[in-house]
Amino acid sequence: MSAPSLPPSPAEVSLTPPPRRSGKRTRRVRGFIFLKDVAGLACTAFGGPQAHLALFFRLLVDKRRYLSAAELLELQALCALLPGPTSTQTITAIGFRLGGPNLAYLTLLVWCTPAVIIMTLAGLFMSRLDHAYTMRLVQFVQPVAVGFVAFSAYRIGQKVIQTKTAVALAVASAMVAYFFQTPWVLPLLLLAGGAVTTRRYRRHAVVENKQPMRIEWANFALWGGTFLVAALLGHYTRLLPVRLFENFYRNGSLVFGGGQVLAPLFFAEFVEFKNYLTAPEFLSGLGLVQALPGPNFSFASYIGALAMRPAGSTSGQVLGALVGATGIFLPGTFLIFFVIRFWDQLRQYRVVKASLEGINAVSAGLVFAATLLLYHPLPDRLLALPTPLANWNVPLNPLLVGLTFLVLLWERVPSVAIVGAALAAGAFIN
Repeated sequence: MSAPSLPPSPAEVSLTPPPRRSGKRTRRVRGFIFLKDVAGLACTAFGGPQAHLALFFRLLVDKRRYLSAAELLELQALCALLPGPTSTQTITAIGFRLGGPNLAYLTLLVWCTPAVIIMTLAGLFMSRLDHAYTMRLVQFVQPVAVGFVAFSAYRIGQKVIQTKTAVALAVASAMVAYFFQTPWVLPLLLLAGGAVTTRRYRRHAVVENKQPMRIEWANFALWGGTFLVAALLGHYTRLLPVRLFENFYRNGSLVFGGGQVLAPLFFAEFVEFKNYLTAPEFLSGLGLVQALPGPNFSFASYIGALAMRPAGSTSGQVLGALVGATGIFLPGTFLIFFVIRFWDQLRQYRVVKASLEGINAVSAGLVFAATLLLYHPLPDRLLALPTPLANWNVPLNPLLVGLTFLVLLWERVPSVAIVGAALAAGAFIN
């Protein structure tokens, strides 16, 4: 009979290494934290793609360090070269790099859901919305968003503009983007900036043991196949939801330049040609989506809900909103999933690395231009102020832009608190 084993001594216990957390569990926890950050951004990221980039930079790069500033700019530039919603594709690509396709799909869902729900409700209760009230509520958010973009331009410039060539590219791209505000300018500037710095490829070290280029065509085939099937079904069917999906999928597949480019296309197709909604309804929804956080492409869910009014039921309008949101976001998702899978392999080549220098410099210049472009539409005076402030005739918008920049420079106040204070001020005045 064997002797009973003795318990380990305290010294042996102290030398026993603690159990290590599995890599899978660590990735799961990190993915959960990332989704929580995305949910916070979805509720506070006002101001469109450039303002979204500023918040991505502050939270995902500076605070959480999910990726570097250069990597974020590379992804943003890559997405700007593709059709679809740039900021949505960018944050989806970040999710893909952190946790693969599953986390990327969850990222897309979390990022889009708040704005889609609000725009769906707006479509359902269009007659009950007070557009003037909404504009007064967010009147302080707009200059705060410009302050975020200005701070982003400052920080990005610090990190990526290191040479005279980069300075020249940033200044030139900012001037071109400021004076020529057309959708095709953005991808052309990025391509031109990359082409300028490719001649310096010999300065980069040759990568040993390069991974072979392997392109997976599944998502590209999904994009093209869905485009073709939707077009055929939309042409031959009388079902309004199917036709709506084809309309939105086609627009999402062919539009460059973000949500602001969708507005004239949607107006021409859904108001003037198909009469799904009236011009005042369209403009009210357009104003509302500009005032909301999250992707501007959520405007499609508003139009889809109003287009399905002939169905005569709330469920039919909700179906129209879901069809609109799915149709507008799906093509960009297919395309970024296709490209991101071989992007890291493509970056191994010296020519590509050299081109990224120019692309990053141009991206910085575009953010500088966006600061000025977003500032100009701000009204000279805020919509509603208490009588003492109104009588002082104080130019509050530039003061709020500057104050936001200084608070961000202090790096002690979170972005959500700044946006929350702006909303609280608007609610107080209302």
